Amino acid sequence: MEFQSMSKQELSELYKNLMAKYQNYQDQHLNLNMARGKPSTAQLDLSMEMLDLLNSKSNMKASSGEDCRNYGVADGLPEMRKLFANLLGMDDHNIIIGGNSSLNMMFDAISCCMTHGFQGCKPWSQQGHLKFLCPSPGYDRHFAITEYFGFELISIPMLSTGPDMDEVEKWVSNDPTVKGIWCVPKYSNPTGITYSDETVRRFAALKPAADDFHIFWDNAYCVHDLTDTPDHLLNLWLECRKLNSVDLPIFFASTSKITFPGAGVAAIAASEKNLEVFRKHFSYQTIGPDKLNQLRHIAFLKDIDHVKLHMKKHRAILQPKFEAVEAAFDKELAGKGIADWTHPNGGYFISLNVMGGCAKEVVSLCKKAGVILTNAGATFPYGKDPKDTNIRVAPSFPPIEELKTAADLLCLCVQIAACSKLLKSE
Repeated sequence: MEFQSMSKQELSELYKNLMAKYQNYQDQHLNLNMARGKPSTAQLDLSMEMLDLLNSKSNMKASSGEDCRNYGVADGLPEMRKLFANLLGMDDHNIIIGGNSSLNMMFDAISCCMTHGFQGCKPWSQQGHLKFLCPSPGYDRHFAITEYFGFELISIPMLSTGPDMDEVEKWVSNDPTVKGIWCVPKYSNPTGITYSDETVRRFAALKPAADDFHIFWDNAYCVHDLTDTPDHLLNLWLECRKLNSVDLPIFFASTSKITFPGAGVAAIAASEKNLEVFRKHFSYQTIGPDKLNQLRHIAFLKDIDHVKLHMKKHRAILQPKFEAVEAAFDKELAGKGIADWTHPNGGYFISLNVMGGCAKEVVSLCKKAGVILTNAGATFPYGKDPKDTNIRVAPSFPPIEELKTAADLLCLCVQIAACSKLLKSE
C-alpha cells in the first residue's frame, strides 16, 4: 500500500510499529559500513597469487629488454600498455602507465591544465573564473578535484542514457569558460547507467566554445560486469577518430578493482598531441613508474582474455550481494511510493532515491543504529542534493549476512523517514 494513500491514523500506527523495530536494531549495537565501493577481503584474496610471481629467480626484464628494477621506461612496459589498450579499445602508443591510482592521474591532468595549459591556450589558472560540468548524481571524488582547483561546478542531470546531452551541448557550445566534463561512461557511479550509443556519438561531435575543453572519460568499470547480459559501451576513441576530434577526450582506467586497490596499476590515454603535454608534465615527477608492479600484473593477468576470466571470479562474489540488496528493496519498499532504485548490470553501486527531503534523515537514522552510508548529497557537486533524495548504496565490502542486515535496516529507515515526513505534512 502506498504511504501517501494512508490516513493520518494509519500513518501514526505504522510509524509506531516501525520505531519499535528500529529500537530492536539499536539494541543490537551494530557496526556495519556500506559507505564506499571497496572490494571485500574475499575479492582481494583472488589476487594473492600475484605477490609470489616475482622472486630472486624471476626474469626481471621486460620484453623490450629493460631491467624492471632500474629507472626508465617512462610510458610503462609495452605489455602493460597493450593490456590497457585492449581494456580501453585504443592503441597502445596512446597510453601512459602510472602508479596505482587513476584518481591521482586525473588530479595530475587537471593540475597540468591549470599550470601549463593545452592547445596553445593560457593555463587555466590564468583564465579567470572557470566552470566544469558534473553529471549528477555522480562520483564525489571527481567533483572534489575540480572544486579543489576553484572551478564552479555545474550539475548536469543524469538520464537513463547518460548525461543530458542537450544540457551538455548547450554549456559546451556557448560558454568558453566551461573547460571539461567528468564522465564514468560504463556502470556510472552511482547510478550504474551505461551511456547509450547516441550519447557517446554526441560527445565525439561536441563543438566546444573553448579550444582547451576536454572530456575526462573515467572508464573505471570497463570489465566489471555482474550479469550474463552486460552493457555495451560504444568506443568514444573510435567515434572521435571518425570525426577528427581525438584531442577532446582524455581516458583513465586502472586495475584497482581487478587486483589490489592499494597496489594496482593505472593508465591515462589520449591523442599524441595531448600525450606530449602529459609526458613533459610527468617527466618532472618521476624517472620511471613502478615497473616491478607492472611486471607482476602482467605475469598474473597475462592478457584481456585472462582478465575476463579473473573478473568472473569477482562477479561470483559480488552478484549475490547486489541481488541481496535488491531483494530487500523489492520486499520492503516496492509498491509503497516512497523509493525507487537502479538495477545495474555491473559496477559497484546501486542508486537509491527516497522521498524528497528524506535522504539526510535516512542516512542519519542508519548511522544512529550502527550502519554507515555515504553522506546524503555526496553524489552532487558541493555535497548538496537539491532534492535531498539520492543515496549511494555500496554492497561490495560487507560479508553477505552483514549486508542483508544493513539492507533491512536501510529499508526500515527509508520507511520511517517517509512516514515522519507525511505525518508532519498533514
